[in-house]
Amino acid sequence: MTDIKNNNIAAEPEVIDATVGAEILEKYEKESRTRNFSNKTLSSIVYVLCLIFTVYHLAYASGIRLLQMVNIKHHAIHVGMVLVLGFAIYPAFKKSSRNSIAWYDWICIAVSAVMPVYVFYRYMDWISTGFRPTTMDMIMGVALILLVLECSRRISGPALSILSIIFLIYGHYGRSFPGVFRHRGYAWDRIVPYLTTDISGIYGSSVKVSATFIVLFIIFGEVMNKCGMGQFFNDTANALAGHTKGGPAKVAVLASGFLGSINGSAVANVVTTGAFTIPLMKKTGYSKEFAGAVEATASVGGQLLPPIMGAAAFVMAETLGVKYPVIIKAAILPALIYYLGIIIQVQMRATKDHLHGIPKDQLPRLGQVMKDQGHLLIPIAFLLYMLIWSGKTVIMGAFWTIMVTIIVAEFRSSSRMSIKDISDAFVAGAKSTVSVAIACACVGIIVGVCGQTGFALNVAATIISIGQESIFLTLLFTMVTCMILGMGLPSIPSYLITATIAAPALVELGVPAIAAHMFCFYFAMFANLTPPVALASFAAAGLSGGNPMKTGIASVKLALAGFIIPYMFVYNQKLMLENVGLLDGIQVVVTACVGVTLIAAAVEGYLYGKIHIVLRVVSFGAALLLIDSGTVTDLMGIAGLVVIIAIQKFIVSKKNNLKVSSAG
Repeated sequence: MTDIKNNNIAAEPEVIDATVGAEILEKYEKESRTRNFSNKTLSSIVYVLCLIFTVYHLAYASGIRLLQMVNIKHHAIHVGMVLVLGFAIYPAFKKSSRNSIAWYDWICIAVSAVMPVYVFYRYMDWISTGFRPTTMDMIMGVALILLVLECSRRISGPALSILSIIFLIYGHYGRSFPGVFRHRGYAWDRIVPYLTTDISGIYGSSVKVSATFIVLFIIFGEVMNKCGMGQFFNDTANALAGHTKGGPAKVAVLASGFLGSINGSAVANVVTTGAFTIPLMKKTGYSKEFAGAVEATASVGGQLLPPIMGAAAFVMAETLGVKYPVIIKAAILPALIYYLGIIIQVQMRATKDHLHGIPKDQLPRLGQVMKDQGHLLIPIAFLLYMLIWSGKTVIMGAFWTIMVTIIVAEFRSSSRMSIKDISDAFVAGAKSTVSVAIACACVGIIVGVCGQTGFALNVAATIISIGQESIFLTLLFTMVTCMILGMGLPSIPSYLITATIAAPALVELGVPAIAAHMFCFYFAMFANLTPPVALASFAAAGLSGGNPMKTGIASVKLALAGFIIPYMFVYNQKLMLENVGLLDGIQVVVTACVGVTLIAAAVEGYLYGKIHIVLRVVSFGAALLLIDSGTVTDLMGIAGLVVIIAIQKFIVSKKNNLKVSSAG
């Protein structure tokens, strides 16, 4: 049995060095491989450019009349700024200098800066001529496409750029493709203008969500981080769960979930919270792999957790054309069930291995935490008010929430920010936006080609054909597609691609659009956990010192309920609180909780005691029965739990009696 007091786990907590964390972040998150300028003048110029980027987007969101313009102009400014910052901050190759900007990068920066100017110059001519391109339009259009592809390659790696090039080839050589993928084929003078002079391509829907929602919520996250929100979440989680069995693991789940919902980056979340939680979990007695898996699964799940979902909620609302509260209502119960599944499994592991928590006298008290830092909840409450009850737009709500956060931070010295702190947060927000925004611009190429060629409809027809019009098989093929695409892409661009390509197949078979999109989003997220490319799991393994593949496998086991939940809400929309009365709601919650308990018991092989392999299979089978919304299958699943509990209690009671007899 682990003796926490002897280990003095909380009195002298081990924290992973920030340098190690930065190295791991850079290794597993390509977006962190930025330049560090040795020239102070150059560093100051980039700093000012980042500040201008943030101030422009805040000013645009505030509704200043002077900045209100047609979408394509705003999107062009956004993409132009992102390209300039991208080429300034990110080196072309691993061996390129990180201390200075190469001559060819200066050329890319200059051309990138010209792009929005050209859109402003030509926009009225495009309108009057019906977007018929001139030779200069073609030259500038090709240049824009090449700049986006190259900048995306530098920041996110080659996967997205290669995929975009494949789609460009498909758009031009459509006549050469077989079967349902065959189309008329388009000349380059049709493809290039479609992608670069209209809101159907690079300046289209994917950049719209980047230029409006994503940028604002990334800035909000950086401001919250600067005023101490991460420490507040960590202290709150310690006060709530640190003293319970396996407390540090539960602290990791809660803190990572809270923080992940705001910052939207699974790998960054792993490094930020894992630096504190993973050493504590290891000292408590959890294995290196399990400790890493807990941090990874909790960090990935943050993007599934309302109210912010790493900005995914607002992207999904825009894509579906529904209001923000609709997404929150649909997402809340599945996300809570996902976290409940992790916590139950953590509890079972702690009970099975006799792992204790941290003594209460070594933990912060909840009342004191709320007194010192509870004011940081005000911005989140204000955001919910603005988005749900005020009737204001998401953009306006995000803008005023950032302003309120800056004001509220002044209430306490622990959270108070100087002008330098605020400007640093704005600069960090700009830099963090670049990686997502350029990926969205690159996704615009894919979405544009899909729209021009009808590729998405063809894929939907093919998936349905392969699935033989079976919803389950179609879900299975969609899941695989989402996870493959999600392996090398940031979460939101990955969702945008899968929503364009895979979701229509599900909708065609009668799955509600919101369930289809949420299904795609879940599995795009879980690609971060699933080997062979499990970036969040591998980053957590880097912090814990565990084996990366074993950590990935442990992560899949921990998140197993999450892999089943999307199937549950597709078959049973009541899980998304659609048309649910009180009794129906209670039934949904009860059966979902029973289901994740059965899954945890099957994975851990433990309930009241160790479970025989046969009962583990029965437990998992009973959990699967609860996927169906039918009363009969629900009763069968609950009956399975009752049987397992009865057998386990009988076995444990018998063992205890034998121990008493032996002792007598």
